[in-house]
This record gives sequence, C-alpha cells and structure tokens, in this order.
Amino acid sequence: MVGILIALGGNALQRAGGSGSWDEALLQMRAAVSVLARVAAQGHELVLTHGNGPQVGVLLRQNELGSREVPALPLDVLGAETQGQVGYLIQTELTPALRRAGVDRSVLTVISRTEVARDDPAFQHPTKPVGRYYHEDEARILRKQHGWAMQFDGARGGWRRLVPSPRPVRWIEGPAVRQLLESGLGATWIPVVAGGGGIPVVRRPDGGFDGVEAVIDKDLGSAVVARELGLDTLAIVTDVPGVAVGFGKRSERWLADVSLEELERHQANGEFAPGSMAPKVEAGVDFLRGGGRRLVICDIPSLARALDDEAGTRVTVR
Repeated sequence: MVGILIALGGNALQRAGGSGSWDEALLQMRAAVSVLARVAAQGHELVLTHGNGPQVGVLLRQNELGSREVPALPLDVLGAETQGQVGYLIQTELTPALRRAGVDRSVLTVISRTEVARDDPAFQHPTKPVGRYYHEDEARILRKQHGWAMQFDGARGGWRRLVPSPRPVRWIEGPAVRQLLESGLGATWIPVVAGGGGIPVVRRPDGGFDGVEAVIDKDLGSAVVARELGLDTLAIVTDVPGVAVGFGKRSERWLADVSLEELERHQANGEFAPGSMAPKVEAGVDFLRGGGRRLVICDIPSLARALDDEAGTRVTVR
C-alpha cells in the first residue's frame, strides 16, 4: 500500500526542559501538526504513531503520590491511558490544522495492543528506565518492597526503576486497521495507532491476552505497524535533523541519501547511541528488510522536505 507511517517523538510531543503542562503540550503539538497537515495536503495516505515516555513517567509519579488513597495501576494500563491522552492531543490540534490546509479528513485514535513473546529474554534482564529518580534509601526500600530492578545514573545522581523492553511480535489491531485502509477509508481519515510501541501483552492459552509490566520501544513498534499495514514509507521524527556518524565529535558527518548497506555498516560499527539513534536505525533496517521501500529520519521542521528528498536522512530500496 502506498502510504506513510509517521512516528512522532522528541520535540513533536514535549519541549526539552519544559514544565510538562497541558498548555505547553498543546503549543508544542500545534507547531508539529502544521507540518503534518502540509504533508496530508499533498495527498499522501498517513498513519501516525507516537512515543509516550514522559507521559508514562508522570502517571507513575501520580501513582506513587496517590497510592495511599487509590490503588496504583499497572504499567500496561498506564500505557493505554497515555495512548488516549496523546491521541486526544493529536486529534485536538491536527483536525483544525487539516481544515486550514483544505484537507477533509478525520483523525481517529485506535487503542492498540502489541503482542510480545512470554519467553522473551528481556523479561529476565530489564533494561528500560522509567519513572523518576530516587535517593539511595528510597531505592533500597522499593527494591525490597516490589522486587524492582534499579539502576544508578551517575549523571543525574539517582536511581531509576528498570522494566523489560521485549521485542514487538505482532500488532493485534493491525488486520482491522489494514482492512479499513484498503477499503478506501485511508483517503478520508488519519489513524493514530500503537502509541508508545503499543500496550505490551502476552498470549494466554485460551487465545486471549494479558497485559505485562514492560515498555516496547516506540520505533521498533512503529516498524511492525508499517510492515503489517503494508505501507511503503516509514518516517521517524526525532529531535535532530537526521542520522550522523561521529555524532558530537569533530568528525561528525550527517547522512543524507544513503544506501541500506551503508547504514547497516555504520550500525555494525557501533556508530549509533543505544537508547537514542540506535533503536531508530534498527527499526528502519527491520522495516526495509521486511519489505518496506523507504526510510526517512528527520526532525519535525524538516519532515515535508525530507519526504521530498530534500532534507533528513533517506534510505530507499529499489
């Protein structure tokens, strides 16, 4: 299917160092959706995904503060809550932006589950930091009370909870959304799906699914969505203008139009930082090796030009 999945992250959702207020989120999203509307006005079929790290962190803190009066909710439920929250934010700002651009499309958020393997090694080796930073005495109590894995961050001077980050296997709502898009509805609506990589669930013996305490990488989840919808382009939006080798060094070089083989060589050489550009490149490579045609990595101001091959990092498989 000719179409573009745009994976929003970085400054598209929250300003670095900001207060995290709802008014600030509205202003930040307002700037992002003007670009999305411009892309939609070119006639592209669009599907949106988004990150949810800061939003989940806030809900975890609210869990802590309110736990003496109301029961704390598990991490998968918080993921569902943030899908609704960020989806609502995108709908609130993108709908009028589309109207201003002369685009008659509706925006619809689909609460999405992503299946992970029950025996994924990540469940035995949690690596994803979530929530706030704790002092040593707090961390000791939490490890004892809840059995949390925790890691000390020397730069921030505190301990953070670690949760598993299993690989996404399947987007459960994918077949239904694909059927709707292939029926022609892609020209009249823009789905917002699989926020935060999707709510992580494992299959039960009866064929149902149970949520698990884990976090799926947003970019890897987006690659699964793009593949399952059969879209030809994956655009990963971050807070830098593209992919660089030698990032932050005197030898820094930004990649523009690059082959898949060259990108994989840089990946194998460890050029991309874990938890930052590495998962984006990994997701892009997975998408292209799985049948995708084009990968774009850029920031939100560059998105429209990057899709026109004038900015960002672009990889096309011919």
